[in-house]
Amino acid sequence: MNTPVKIFARINSIDFLRGGVMIIMALDHARDYFHQYSYYHNPTDLQHTSAAIFFTRWITHFCAPVFVFLAGTSAFLSGQKKTKNELSAFLLKRGLWLMLLEITLVSFGWFFNPLFSLWALQVIWVLGLSMIVLAGLIQLPKTVILTIGIAMVLLHNLLDGVHVPGNTGAAFAWSELHEFNVFTFHRIVILAAYPLIPWAGVMALGYCFGSIYLPSFDAARRKRILMLMGTAGILLFILLRFTNIYGDPSKWSVQSSALFTILSFLNVSKYPPSLLYLLMTLSPAFLFLAFTEKASPRISGIISTFGRVPLFYYLLHIYLLHALAMVLSAATGFGWKEMIISNTWVTDDPALRGYGLSLPWVYLIWLITVVALYPLCKKYDRYKQNNRAKWWLSYL
Repeated sequence: MNTPVKIFARINSIDFLRGGVMIIMALDHARDYFHQYSYYHNPTDLQHTSAAIFFTRWITHFCAPVFVFLAGTSAFLSGQKKTKNELSAFLLKRGLWLMLLEITLVSFGWFFNPLFSLWALQVIWVLGLSMIVLAGLIQLPKTVILTIGIAMVLLHNLLDGVHVPGNTGAAFAWSELHEFNVFTFHRIVILAAYPLIPWAGVMALGYCFGSIYLPSFDAARRKRILMLMGTAGILLFILLRFTNIYGDPSKWSVQSSALFTILSFLNVSKYPPSLLYLLMTLSPAFLFLAFTEKASPRISGIISTFGRVPLFYYLLHIYLLHALAMVLSAATGFGWKEMIISNTWVTDDPALRGYGLSLPWVYLIWLITVVALYPLCKKYDRYKQNNRAKWWLSYL
């Protein structure tokens, strides 16, 4: 009689975490489209930023690692109803589908460019690519998957000094593995922003992590494991970061004030995500899961709704934010056509210097966007729950 309650609690805590990071993610994208400062400086550039601007960007660092990690966990849990071959086939097809989405619907949402002259290979792309890798990995013993995942996350910074220069196929292949870069192939500019290593390792670890959410696993033991993982990860982050020896290519240093010294300490690398970046973001996520397993649906319900329809929400929020930015651009004299982006990231377009709003307005637009999308996400979530037999729903 108690088993359904336990399963619901476990699923709800994961959806609660995923939904939370999806909501936070929209803040980063609202900043991209609306924050005037972002068109002049990087928000983590300590020479120009403020604490408010820095932390507006920093808090969103949690999104991609948690999202990729929990995608692995979801793969494990969904695999309990499939054979390994069936799960491999599903992961392969879903991975290819996500990669196709990235260069079509997602790219168009980001840039509104019907010529598709700019492809940003970001989190949806690497999710798909990592799923393809995971489709092969799950055929191996779980200890081997765990070892590979740990090695990719723990050791990949040893590759930081390896570079393949030029606008060549070899350079692009290396960037897809481990180095952020920009390429031009024929008329298309490609931002290789999310290298496979260590993101595939993060997903593999998430897959192995899923075993502690099996119905037979003791809830008290799971909480102890989560607390141990979260605490140990944070302590390891502090130790490695303090030594400045390994784990991130950018070193921290003493700044003009204690506050900015802390900012320097927290200012770790995302492209590719360093070991310290992953420790900093995933460790608190484990603690969140430990303390929200028995959270009341009244508290977590709204946020969990976004977590149950993450791809649907992801697509909608990009299109809505970009459309609103087009309206603001037209209303402030820049013209709506300036929001049709070609050959550069949104905030790197020199024609948009001077466009945008102050940080409080960015937060307001973010909240309006989330609130506006909630009814649609809730309706789609209800549709998915009432139509589980429809195979195509597992792809959106």
